[in-house]
Amino acid sequence: MALDEPQETDMTYTDHDVTFTIEKDLFEKVKPIRVDFVESVEGSGFTLASKLDTGGGCGSSCDC
Repeated sequence: MALDEPQETDMTYTDHDVTFTIEKDLFEKVKPIRVDFVESVEGSGFTLASKLDTGGGCGSSCDC
């Protein structure tokens, strides 16, 4: 996650009065995206969850 100005390749949408900007191609790969704000004894912040296949296992950059 990074703070940046919207680019031509980005899409912007608003949900619950919060505006999100994401690269269009990336959004197609990861949708749906779930954004939550969590507070715990370890601190607080945003969590992002999606169905993005992060690889892992054989064929990725790990040494398995």
